[in-house]
Amino acid sequence: MDNAGKEREAVQLMAEAEKRVKASHSFLRGLFGGNTRIEEACEMYTRAANMFKMAKNWSAAGNAFCQAAKLHMQLQSKHDSATSFVDAGNAYKKADPQAKKTASPEPSLTEWIFSLFFLNAYASEAINCLNAAIDIYTDMGRFTIAAKHHITIAEIYETELVDIEKAIAHYEQSADYYKGEESNSSANKCLLKVAAYAAQLEQYQKAIEIYEQVGANTMDNPLLKYSAKDYFFKAALCHFIVDELNAKLALEKYEEMFPAFTDSRECKLLKVKEFDSISRLDQWLTTMLLRIKKSIQGDGEGDGDLK
Repeated sequence: MDNAGKEREAVQLMAEAEKRVKASHSFLRGLFGGNTRIEEACEMYTRAANMFKMAKNWSAAGNAFCQAAKLHMQLQSKHDSATSFVDAGNAYKKADPQAKKTASPEPSLTEWIFSLFFLNAYASEAINCLNAAIDIYTDMGRFTIAAKHHITIAEIYETELVDIEKAIAHYEQSADYYKGEESNSSANKCLLKVAAYAAQLEQYQKAIEIYEQVGANTMDNPLLKYSAKDYFFKAALCHFIVDELNAKLALEKYEEMFPAFTDSRECKLLKVKEFDSISRLDQWLTTMLLRIKKSIQGDGEGDGDLK
């Protein structure tokens, strides 16, 4: 069966499911077999969603999974409802590339705006579905899986909607859930994302606190201690942007806390500023170093004015 045939079958299943739902609402049928019809409708919506998936009609698949999720909740089947909401969210996420493929090679401004509107709408629908699943999972006490879906939402805000503040909020919530479940490694990964973004947004104190916290948590772990130097290094960089004197005091504290930091390339950079000749700089690091340079030059200009 080709994609068009799969879509036709899916549309028929959706129509049949809707009939089952309406039939369940009638008084007599509601008394005799109402739930059976809802269960049948659930199955039909799910089958339709999978047919739409095979036809790569992702937005229609998301809608069908959403309908199934709502009916599962009506049947008090929380796990099935959450699973269907996640399936719906994943389908809506994939609607974006599908929309891009159907766009003309050189779209007009109107077409571009129209396409962007729907791309954002699909991303928002994905977030709504994942949030619905999270609410169910947290109500069931399944915080680890809820944390995982918070990360997915954060990534949508990062890449599709470009709302870094909301991405940060979801990474922070994910970290809280992971901590509560003693999944400290996963929590740290989320916190490091928060710290990186906080530094980019010039929220340096917040970034410093996270880098110091993660560095202290990992420096005694035999498998993770070699990463600790990176976290103390980034904390020191943030300090240097704010205040050079406090940065030097922080550097001394990090060396005292973690002696292995003293002989690291990162520590040598902070002391002799020759890191670029030793190791290639990534974009985040380059940005932070440029900000340090700018702040130092700014201080110098201020001193000149005072003289």
